[in-house]
Amino acid sequence: MTSSMSTVGGGLGAAGRGGRARGRAGGGPSVGARLAARAGGGAVRVFLVLVALFWLMPSVGLLLSSLRSPAQIAESGWWEVLTRPAQLTFDNYSQLLSNGKVMGSLVTTAAITVPSTVLVVVIGSLAGYAFAWLDFPGRDGWFMVVVGLLVVPVQVALIPVAKLFGAVGLFETTAGVVLFHTAFGLPFAVFLLRNFFAEIPRELLEAARLDGAGELRLFTRVVMPLGGPAIASLGIFQFLWVWNDMLIALIFADSGHPPITVALQQEVRQFGNNIDVLAPGAFLSMVVPLIVFFAFQRQFVSGVMAGAVK
Repeated sequence: MTSSMSTVGGGLGAAGRGGRARGRAGGGPSVGARLAARAGGGAVRVFLVLVALFWLMPSVGLLLSSLRSPAQIAESGWWEVLTRPAQLTFDNYSQLLSNGKVMGSLVTTAAITVPSTVLVVVIGSLAGYAFAWLDFPGRDGWFMVVVGLLVVPVQVALIPVAKLFGAVGLFETTAGVVLFHTAFGLPFAVFLLRNFFAEIPRELLEAARLDGAGELRLFTRVVMPLGGPAIASLGIFQFLWVWNDMLIALIFADSGHPPITVALQQEVRQFGNNIDVLAPGAFLSMVVPLIVFFAFQRQFVSGVMAGAVK
């Protein structure tokens, strides 16, 4: 019986080895498939480069259009510059710098964006630390309220907040726009930073407390440095959202000193063919967020990757 089982086992083993040999010889991956697999990394890189060029094309087109005269823009597309680079001129930017309304709108946009970003980052960091590591009555319930505020659309609050701002004298003021952006940016900030701070090892915080660190020193010396990537990501998100906003600025901002998005919209409404101001103005309004993003791209990527892993 044992001998027969051994014979059967040996036959099955031989058959399995023969099947694997036939699989490698006839049913395995072809030479083309192996070459394609080896070249997959290069193909992916080429594809990503093409996608990046595709997404950058509107920005490049806007830049080249801003360096052409209105007559040239009306006659042909921006790609004409590739064969006739003599068309490039900075006259449009000279006219833009002399346009007090558009340049003033950039100052107004900065006056709205910077405080809105700083307030959201500071308050969101403090609240995120409190929800993550401080024990107080109703902590979990209040955090669920914050999470619930994430789904509240901005449009729901436009009329009630407009009435409230009108009653307290904040309607059509820079302070009112800052408060609106701060209020609607805080739920996401608290949610993001609380989840990030909660992943900090408890032993590290306990060791700092044993060394005599209070809550404020613990927050500034331990939690904030460790949460740098998440805080940078939040700051970039908030900055881009506020800088590019038009709906809130159109309703709550001072119509005499509007942000850049509203100022460009008014230029379109008043002067439909005023492309020599619109093109460079639009490019300037776009290049500032790009500079901010590329300046903090390492922190942004680190924060996104850390959040993805955790």
